[in-house]
Amino acid sequence: GADLSHPAITINQGCGCRTPLQAAKFLRMRCNRHMNRTIRVKLRPTPEQAAVLIETTRQFTAIFNTVSAYGYAASERNGVTLHHALYHQLKGAYPALVSDHHIQARVKATEAIRSALALDKKGRKVSAPRSRSCPPRYNVHTFKVDWATRIVVLSTVGGRQRIPFVIPPYAAAMIGGAVATADLIQRDDAWWLHIVINLPAPDQVESNQVVVGVDLGIVQPAVTSHNRFLGKKAWRDTESRYFRLRRKLQASGSKSARRHLRTMRGKQGRFRRDCDHVLSKRLVQSVAPGSTVVVENLTDIRTRIKTRKRQQARRIHGWSFAQLRGFIAYKAEARGVMVCGVDPRNTSRTCPRCGYVAKRNRQARSLFRCVTCGYTLHADLAAARNIAAKYRAGTATGDSGGRPVNPPTVSDAGTRPVAPGTSLPTPVGGG
Repeated sequence: GADLSHPAITINQGCGCRTPLQAAKFLRMRCNRHMNRTIRVKLRPTPEQAAVLIETTRQFTAIFNTVSAYGYAASERNGVTLHHALYHQLKGAYPALVSDHHIQARVKATEAIRSALALDKKGRKVSAPRSRSCPPRYNVHTFKVDWATRIVVLSTVGGRQRIPFVIPPYAAAMIGGAVATADLIQRDDAWWLHIVINLPAPDQVESNQVVVGVDLGIVQPAVTSHNRFLGKKAWRDTESRYFRLRRKLQASGSKSARRHLRTMRGKQGRFRRDCDHVLSKRLVQSVAPGSTVVVENLTDIRTRIKTRKRQQARRIHGWSFAQLRGFIAYKAEARGVMVCGVDPRNTSRTCPRCGYVAKRNRQARSLFRCVTCGYTLHADLAAARNIAAKYRAGTATGDSGGRPVNPPTVSDAGTRPVAPGTSLPTPVGGG
């Protein structure tokens, strides 16, 4: 009788659950009634304070790189062992940096080492983690925020600095929450503090047993199993225009072209981030609280998919699917919606009606026609319904290596092709 709609539960992401039943058991054992949100505030330091922040960042980065090089060379991923091996040596080399910053730099380095060693174990080409500017991490021991006066107190190599800051309008509702940690970031001569706020989670919502499969893509950003086509195809055209302009300026190499490239730096990334925010918001708002959103686990998709066309390879390489999934997860958490993942294999080749799997079923990019039963549907919509069917069959998994299954039959209104925007009855089972 546990509620699977609790926003803290994500299949096999943090809880190690592979099925909804295991997620329910985990929920009974560990119920987290809080959620974290990040506020990005802009600091207004004086020139003297800015110089101190630069030196603090430089020393923090030096410690991070030293620990990373040592740990990677020794294949040591245990943080306690790295602390005992290097703390006193580094504290002697950088005595002005407070002890907690030494510890946080080592913690960040340990995280990077573990990631690099994990990739190396998979056969990926990696080297020792190294950063040009590692953002110092602050916690309750090294910084304090006064929301009323808009002043933050930061520990630095020059002692504690009182620095005013500006709060963005979107963060007004989060002011007053318990402050957890913060990262100090310098970007284009501006200083930012990314503050993690601990907020109460929304009231627990009873599960409505509705499962919504979501097929994420490049041409069609998102299609749901309940017949919603989300996102705009114009987004891809805008990104292509940015790419062509950047390539043209790079080929020119003139002084004005380099100046233009500097102004464009980050613009494409900000555009993609905005699109992902819009898409994830619309997706989460399209389902009722208590529902379950199921997506494909697309980890390592760039290495698993082989394409002959350079343009398609470039688009796959630039696809921000991990960022989009993260946005979906945290927006769903606030709405009381659970997000799960399934094995992506054959979701676009399986017939939702008879379960027959064949590459020939996908006769065009947007056309699915089963070669056995003749069932016809928009290809992305068919994939979304197969994703929902896989979850109902109990095959939810947090990695890309789930066991193959024959999906159950998902009924539909007919066999006509479906175009974006066409309304069809919801399939049996609420998906």
